[in-house]
Formats: sequence, C-alpha cells, structure tokens
Amino acid sequence: MSQPGVWDLHFFERHVDDDPARSAPASDYLLGCPLNIRVRIFAVLNAVRAAPPPQFSGGGIWEAMHGEMAGMYEVRIKSGRWLYRLFCSLERTGTDVGLAGPAIMLIDGRTKPERTEIRKTEYAKIRARYDEMRQRVPRSIVAPEN
Repeated sequence: MSQPGVWDLHFFERHVDDDPARSAPASDYLLGCPLNIRVRIFAVLNAVRAAPPPQFSGGGIWEAMHGEMAGMYEVRIKSGRWLYRLFCSLERTGTDVGLAGPAIMLIDGRTKPERTEIRKTEYAKIRARYDEMRQRVPRSIVAPEN
C-alpha cells in the first residue's frame, strides 16, 4: 500500500507472451548484487520515491538518461572499482496504466568496471525491456518486498 506523496516501487515482470518464465530482469540483477550494494540501491530508490522523483536532485546517484536511453533513469552506485547501475522509469500517472498511483518501475541492471562503457548491445537489451514494459497496459509487475 502506498503512503500519500510517496511513489510505489514495482519490478517490471516480463509478460508470459514475451517470456514464458516471466522473468523480472531488475529483480534477477539485484539478487546477483552483493547485499551491501542492494541496500545502497534501495536507499537511493526510497529517497527518490519520497522526494517525489520529479523534485529529487540526482547528485550522481539518480540520473536521467539521454539519447537512445531517453525516458529512463538510473541509480548509480560505486563500490571499489565497480559501478552498479539499475535502470528505471517513472510512471507519473500510474493509474492510467493499471497501477495504484505514481510509481518507479525497476527494469534491469548492469555492473561494469569503472572507466569502461556498457556495450551498445547491452543498452539495446535494456531499451527492449523498457519498450516491452511500455507496450503493456496494465503494466506487468511484481511488487518488491522491502
């Protein structure tokens, strides 16, 4: 249940027509991250959702994406020589797409060594998940347990 003014968090779950296993890429990604990284990612998400998102100042840990990734945001966590990135989108009018209200959709994630780039093919996969999510109304989701 949502708190007034606080946006919900939802994991995007692939629709059975697109993936019979109904995977949730962001959930799978986070489960593969060290616990301390998951805690830090959810701390950022909880700060963003309470702000709410349009008023949250990114400060390098929550940033809007550009170019081919426009429409998405990312949580950026650095630990040692590794960068953990969780890709999200905002559903400002969540009720229009079958949600209880405004929500942050958790789409997918990637980890990379610092000072390297994510391959274009990986960005394309993330973009495909975003596009897949956006075509479904109501949204196909799993609510996180946090």
